[in-house]
Amino acid sequence: MKSSRLLLISVAVVTGAGAFIVMSGREPPPPPPSVQPVAVQAPAVETVEVLVAAAELPMGQTVKPPDLRWQTWPKSAAGDGFLQRAAVPGALEDTVGSIVRSPFLSGEPIRREKLIKANGSGFLSAILPSGMRAVAISIDARGSNTAGGFILPNDRVDVLRTSRDEDASRAGGGDVQTAETILTNIRVLAVGQTVQERNGERVVTGDTATLELTPVQAEAVTLAQKVGQLSLALRSLADAGQPAPQVAEAQGEGGVTVVRYGVAKQTPRR
Repeated sequence: MKSSRLLLISVAVVTGAGAFIVMSGREPPPPPPSVQPVAVQAPAVETVEVLVAAAELPMGQTVKPPDLRWQTWPKSAAGDGFLQRAAVPGALEDTVGSIVRSPFLSGEPIRREKLIKANGSGFLSAILPSGMRAVAISIDARGSNTAGGFILPNDRVDVLRTSRDEDASRAGGGDVQTAETILTNIRVLAVGQTVQERNGERVVTGDTATLELTPVQAEAVTLAQKVGQLSLALRSLADAGQPAPQVAEAQGEGGVTVVRYGVAKQTPRR
């Protein structure tokens, strides 16, 4: 048999075998199995339950049960001052009724040093810095001498005194009034019985304003109330970070504003 005929027969046999495999519907062999990754579990974080504020608690607010809740907290991040349920199970009930000395944010852990027990020392004396005095002055509840009624606790003000100049009045034959700034950049502790802004109210609701003063400033204000009328001038919020204020009279600077027949004139201090 010729070699060419043998080659044709071989090609036909191979082609037929391939066609038979395709027509038989056999699937190709599966690929070798791949190696599956092993899941590594993260180590469990040890937690504790910590007493936190359920909502924002402003300064001066009395704490009520809905204001507090227990929250899961990483044990490694729980500070020594935090109230943990395992150590103090009755902390929530004991905290109710306390007065907020420093504000809390929602979710912030409750700490006893930021609270005042209602049966303890007064709130105003607790928030007063060491060495300072709280002095109340009479104000007009309608706002005529308190920046139109927009002065609120923690605002900064200047204290002005207006009085009648007896000597100038006798010499000029008329009523001469003087005005001078006796204190600058003073913090307002309370207005009436209000130590914070409540329910968005932005008006003065009392006839007194309690100021944070040094002993020397307290003497100046007490004397000024006896010889004239005091008014408050609201300052910018940016002034809160300025150095401690001084009594204007002790500085020996500036002068007195004399008002004669409605005309204001600056004169040196005597």
